[in-house]
Amino acid sequence: MSRAALLVLADGRFPAGGHAHSGGAEPAVTAGRIKDAATLETFCRGRLHTVGLVAAALAAAAAAGHDPLLLDDAADARTPVPALRQIARRLGRQMMRAARATWPSEALDALAAARPRGAHQPVVLGLAARSAGLPPLDAAYAVAYENISGPATAAVRLLSLDPFDATAVLARLTAELDQVAHRATEAALRIGEEGTGALPAASAPLLDITAQQHAAWPVRLFAS
Repeated sequence: MSRAALLVLADGRFPAGGHAHSGGAEPAVTAGRIKDAATLETFCRGRLHTVGLVAAALAAAAAAGHDPLLLDDAADARTPVPALRQIARRLGRQMMRAARATWPSEALDALAAARPRGAHQPVVLGLAARSAGLPPLDAAYAVAYENISGPATAAVRLLSLDPFDATAVLARLTAELDQVAHRATEAALRIGEEGTGALPAASAPLLDITAQQHAAWPVRLFAS
């Protein structure tokens, strides 16, 4: 295991396409739900404990060696909105390209062949983490962090928010990120006995609704 691989995987400059997505921040800014650092923190906290937890558990499960096709089906079941399923697979396809170039493995090749239109991004990321020699907890950390860093970065562009303030938001959420990563990993490790039903299914209905609406906007800065 090389812990340095986690730094590469979690780096915002890793070419996996995440920079083009706001994680729901763009519609939230437009609706006035994110307007400053305080409301950004509230948004990120809610996202972390719902869709962030689910995504982190999927990634940890893939990194633990569970069947990525079953995990992809589980991700579909936990993503009720067509727009978000499409985005997750598009990001998964881009993550797959980056991962296969960085940490080539038979497992990544097999998933790419089975899901040519893309598997859900957290599943691909978890498999990439496994290919890089990282444990499930590291995969959970990478995904949980991505779920809040994306909206924080987007808010800087959307609101001209001071980047120091946006980074401070992420720093204030680190203790909760620890909790989510560990909860996600514990759930993933129960799959052997309980099946994919052990994975969390926390939801964020407002994120679902606004994501579907955002997909129909004729003009937008971010893809999601």
